[in-house]
Amino acid sequence: MTGRKIITLALSLLVGVAALSSNRNYMWFDCEANYKALSNPDSIRFYLERVHSIGFDNVVVDVKSIMGEVLYDSRIAPYMSPFDGVERPRDYDMMGWFIKYGHELGMNVFASLNVFCGGHNFMDRGIIYTDHKDWQSICYDKGKLVPVSQIKDNYNGMINPADPEIQEYELSILKEFVAAYPECDGLIFDRVRYDGMTADFSPLSRRLFEEFLGHEVENFPEDILSWYDSKGHLRKEWARGKYFKEWCEWRAGVIHDFIERTHRELKAINPKLQIGDYTGAWYPTYYQVGVNWAADSYDPSVDFDWATPTYRNTGYAQMLDVYMTGLYYSYITKKDIDRAVGGPKGQSSEAGLHLELKYCYSVEGGAELAKQITKGVVPVVGSIYVEQYLGRMKKFAPAVQQALRSTEGVMVFDISHLNKHGLWGDLEKAMKAK
Repeated sequence: MTGRKIITLALSLLVGVAALSSNRNYMWFDCEANYKALSNPDSIRFYLERVHSIGFDNVVVDVKSIMGEVLYDSRIAPYMSPFDGVERPRDYDMMGWFIKYGHELGMNVFASLNVFCGGHNFMDRGIIYTDHKDWQSICYDKGKLVPVSQIKDNYNGMINPADPEIQEYELSILKEFVAAYPECDGLIFDRVRYDGMTADFSPLSRRLFEEFLGHEVENFPEDILSWYDSKGHLRKEWARGKYFKEWCEWRAGVIHDFIERTHRELKAINPKLQIGDYTGAWYPTYYQVGVNWAADSYDPSVDFDWATPTYRNTGYAQMLDVYMTGLYYSYITKKDIDRAVGGPKGQSSEAGLHLELKYCYSVEGGAELAKQITKGVVPVVGSIYVEQYLGRMKKFAPAVQQALRSTEGVMVFDISHLNKHGLWGDLEKAMKAK
């Protein structure tokens, strides 16, 4: 073989590797569900090789749980051990092994950190149960102000995103991680949001909101969220108060400003760091968790009655390198919606998601909406929740295929469910068929 042919072959191989590594298919490794499985470096290498072989060049590894505990040696956050009957030594460097083996395979390794949460309410575990009880969200639930740790039908023990002390604490953890792992390719934010529409109604949130308004709220919290009718009777569902829209804009501004600052300070530590975000795709109701993941060039007040004309200023998609949109729907195509009778059945009960029979509440339609309102400023990756299809797992592979057709890639949540339900073969066929 001549020197020119060797060079040509080498270049073609490099192009092939570059093309492979540029795909936007992500496998998610949840920290709690995979705690046992990922407590051994050999298991990490095995799963990386397996997901890479079927078309995933990116992995997302949870390193900070909803309890506020972390899976690396932190000077700030508590270490997550023991868990699920397993003890991990503090010097077990799970993320280090992911980066080592992932990079050997030519994969990108992202970390995920749950941000504004600090407890697991089904376990009574986390920082809101120990050192930071005062940080937990105060929810206006069924007409009463209740700490989120007392709401036991909600496993998320969320904290108050508007609290400056909490913001400093969470940002310090993110910065610590980025500095500790300079070879980590990126960071995916998760739960950079409020608990729901009923949070947070603490005295601090009231004061900060009144500063935003420029005057006091005479009847707090009923002027924002009303649980009582004109006769003083408790409603079955909350209703909007007179400052409801302003409250929605203020909360979305809190999240926008935190992401803007975090983006700036993390990029200062590692300019090459890719910064992404995961949210639910159900934008028509996602305002309820205080998040505007649209581009700032999109004006939701044109389409939705909960948005003020200035709500658009809270959009942050343009600050992201990748956006993962949770297409957690039972319906896959818009034709499925057309064929449906009596409303959607089996839809997800994720935060802020309402069960409505609209195109955007299908995998295809949700992806379409996400691309429309992010305005092309960030790649949109359709995200599929495996156990959305419990009892009808034949729909899992078509959902993956639809996400691949409708967006720039697919994120599968999560690898533990593939093992639990024996879906590796289905996923491989879906990835090849697209």
